[in-house]
Amino acid sequence: MEQLEGPGPDTGSEEVNPFYLQQLRELDIPEEAAKQALLQTRNVSAEEAAMYYFNKLENEVAAQVGHAAVGLYQALQERNSWREMAWKWDHSGAKKVVVQGTNMAHLLELQALAMSLNLPTYLVQDAGLTQVESGSRTVLAVMGEEETVNKVTGSLNLL
Repeated sequence: MEQLEGPGPDTGSEEVNPFYLQQLRELDIPEEAAKQALLQTRNVSAEEAAMYYFNKLENEVAAQVGHAAVGLYQALQERNSWREMAWKWDHSGAKKVVVQGTNMAHLLELQALAMSLNLPTYLVQDAGLTQVESGSRTVLAVMGEEETVNKVTGSLNLL
């Protein structure tokens, strides 16, 4: 009978199952993150490790978006005109939209465009304490009138 899965779970070794690692790499999970996920799930299966990785990644995205929102709100307190903008935003429902950029260079281009339109921005630079490499720019927050912000983000897909 043909074996469909790799060897069974490893119950304590610091080595990862190479068969499962290969499966995770085929999902474009970075090698170190795949190894960590396998170790955290005790090499039970590639599926368990993938679920662990994507759940952790989802939490990381949420944290990065939170950093951007708080960072921008703090930046808005630095100028009188921006403080007024923050007050109006806060008292009109505090609408937030999350869209997806393609990479760090794209975020920098979007920030430059927003700044050229005199929109306040905040670009998160990660400290590298979790899955994201230190110094990576991960999330850009932009504040302003919807019509103007749409000139920056209107063509992007919702996250």
